[in-house]
Amino acid sequence: MRKLLCAFMIALLVSAGALPVMAETMGAVTRIKDVAKVQGVRANQLLGYGLVVGLAGTGDSSTKSIETMQSIASMLKTFGVAVSSSQMQSKNVAAVMVTAQLPAFAKPGDTIDVTVSSMGDAKNLQGGTLLQTPLRAANGQVYAVGQGPVSTGGFAASSGGSSQQKNFPTVGNMPNGAIVEKDVPMQFSNNGTVTLSLAQPDFTTATRIGDAINYRFGAIATARDPGTVVIAVPAEYQGNGLVGFVASLEELSIVPDNVAKIVINERTGTIVMGANVAIDSVAVTQGGLSIKISKSTDVSQPPPLSGGTTATTTNTNVSVEEDKGNTILLPSTANVGDVVNALNAVGATPRDVISILQAIKAAGALHADLQLI
Repeated sequence: MRKLLCAFMIALLVSAGALPVMAETMGAVTRIKDVAKVQGVRANQLLGYGLVVGLAGTGDSSTKSIETMQSIASMLKTFGVAVSSSQMQSKNVAAVMVTAQLPAFAKPGDTIDVTVSSMGDAKNLQGGTLLQTPLRAANGQVYAVGQGPVSTGGFAASSGGSSQQKNFPTVGNMPNGAIVEKDVPMQFSNNGTVTLSLAQPDFTTATRIGDAINYRFGAIATARDPGTVVIAVPAEYQGNGLVGFVASLEELSIVPDNVAKIVINERTGTIVMGANVAIDSVAVTQGGLSIKISKSTDVSQPPPLSGGTTATTTNTNVSVEEDKGNTILLPSTANVGDVVNALNAVGATPRDVISILQAIKAAGALHADLQLI
């Protein structure tokens, strides 16, 4: 009876907020698909060289971009027009490199987005049209073909020595600007197993993923290393049921674990602290020293008929003012909110907080990695 009463009182205190909740020190509940991906499912980079035509005199010059003129002459030759590249003087054409990402499981006839970037001395690609450009993968094979109008999302204008520019008009986008001509075979199951790769390898997270899968499907998952979890596909899911099995894996919830880290951007004064940041008891004193230097000019006027001349003198005054230092004791805590509140209590600015955190780390009282970006 006494044990039941104690259990009831503990549950009541937790529900009332009188006891700390364990979830406060843990990470957020996340799906496996948000922290890991299936090995074998990946995108592929595509690259092509093409021409953008229809520019209003903002294309490549014939003197500095000889390759553009040669490309125009070669293109015209395919249409039965024989023109020497030395005779080309068009500034309405620009040579560009076309890049794209071929998503996993993209099929022939699907469309993908492409990016068009000038490689010559063109000033603006606005209003231009990309001519049919084969897009090749690293193996040299053509997997897509791009063509269509280029959207720069910016502009550049100049006149009389004055110029205005928004964004980068020498780089443009083409939403759905390429058609997939060939698909890339994807194999995400090997010998009856599926392998998950963690986006951020971690021993604890890999173990939790394996435990969550084993709790749901039985003993089928093994954390091979901090970045890999190998799963044996049950017999009932092999074949046509493999896609549904992978979908079930991705929807399982876990609590990922991360290394305690503080990211600092000294240029902007931005500080981002993770939830696992902890400190030991440490005393922090924050104060400042102000030095002010001022100058004043005095004029010396001689008496009348004395034969003297008017003279000026410069006086320099130096004053030093030292602010009273604020000392605060930061208690040992594992709550990042307590750390922030304690630092705010000494009136520290973001710049001061950065210096304080670095000093606490040097003192060995801060248990987190400091990462400067």
